[in-house]
Amino acid sequence: MANVVVVGAQWGDEGKGKIVDWLSERADVIARFQGGHNAGHTLVIDGVTYKLHALPSGVVRGGKLSVIGNGVVLDPWHLLAEIEAIRAQGVTITPDCLMIAENTPLILPFHGELDRAREGQAAVAKIGTTGRGIGPCYEDKVGRRAIRVADLADEATLKLRVDRALVHHNALRTGLGLDPVDRDALIAGLQAIAPEILEYAAPVWQVMGENRKAGKRILFEGAQGALLDIDFGTYPFVTSSNVIAGQAATGTGIGPGAIDFVLGIVKAYTTRVGEGPFPTELDDGDGERLGERGHEFGTTTGRKRRCGWFDAVLVRQTCATSGVNGIALTKLDVLDGFETLKICTGYDLDGRRIDHLPTAADHQARCVPIYEEMPGWSESTEGARSWADLPANAIKYVRRVEELIDCPVAMLSTSPEREDTILVTDPFAD
Repeated sequence: MANVVVVGAQWGDEGKGKIVDWLSERADVIARFQGGHNAGHTLVIDGVTYKLHALPSGVVRGGKLSVIGNGVVLDPWHLLAEIEAIRAQGVTITPDCLMIAENTPLILPFHGELDRAREGQAAVAKIGTTGRGIGPCYEDKVGRRAIRVADLADEATLKLRVDRALVHHNALRTGLGLDPVDRDALIAGLQAIAPEILEYAAPVWQVMGENRKAGKRILFEGAQGALLDIDFGTYPFVTSSNVIAGQAATGTGIGPGAIDFVLGIVKAYTTRVGEGPFPTELDDGDGERLGERGHEFGTTTGRKRRCGWFDAVLVRQTCATSGVNGIALTKLDVLDGFETLKICTGYDLDGRRIDHLPTAADHQARCVPIYEEMPGWSESTEGARSWADLPANAIKYVRRVEELIDCPVAMLSTSPEREDTILVTDPFAD
């Protein structure tokens, strides 16, 4: 059976939640492989809205195994609160349907405090983090001082890990004017929640391998977007993990040969939350219109998203770095009613045309978009479920996007409702 990786191909907020939910009905296993609860997925199912941050989107569908992989960083207190919130909406969540990798690093309270203290320094340019401790936790992971899920099972090991982490963090806190961490209170808090977290713990790498051998369909669910990737994003205004499709293997402990199809989620225009370069950003009425029609506010932060025209240069680049086989184009209906649409086909950098986003931050800031104009359409595309339901100019727009990004459209989404989807290529097809 085919296994599918879903990644955002812009700066996140592309509509991954709906697409993952649409695909999860046909999957047996749904696995998160990177990020933390800074990501947010909104699902609308039978008129009920679910907002997920740490939990994989598959938890709202019965009979599926949802997995939080080792590539994720996990706030255990947030996870338990989110589980209770989703249970309150009538969703059953037990260790039979939710599994956490034993080697998943834990986000602790001092991670969030450090995150917010850094962002609050007036002398340092803000990165635009959510302040939830994701970055500092990843720092501890690569610094070999993280507390991981398995550490909760043994008191002596837990204390040793905490002491190692605090040698580093208390020194940082002193420099930032923060009080030292209350070691005993932290250990007591972790011991108190340990039983609830450990009941979900498992050797995910082994379980994933067993499911693959059994012919189960696995859906790998990415968070955020490829332009926030720590290596290939708009550094330093990025997240702290690898977001591109290759992380699906590393972040769950399954070999790269298990990936059969990479689906990139792409919004029909472009948005970004937080700081950083954005070549096609609009500060005019068209930008306001996109934001209002698209309800562009972050699921996690509530922050207003910056809006702009579709940037084919960036999406072509992210499709290449993630090895995208096909895209799911979302929010086409937001473009309804525009007399003229623009697509960025290249950049002008100091009088020279380039076909990619340069790596150097100062070059990125100087990129001026080169636009191609296309006629819009007055008809509504909202709720369309077949090509025949789309206006001719909408189809021309989609086809031009395919040409410019050098990647075909596999799915087309025309509203938040999961049924309002046009399937062109089945990612799960053998």
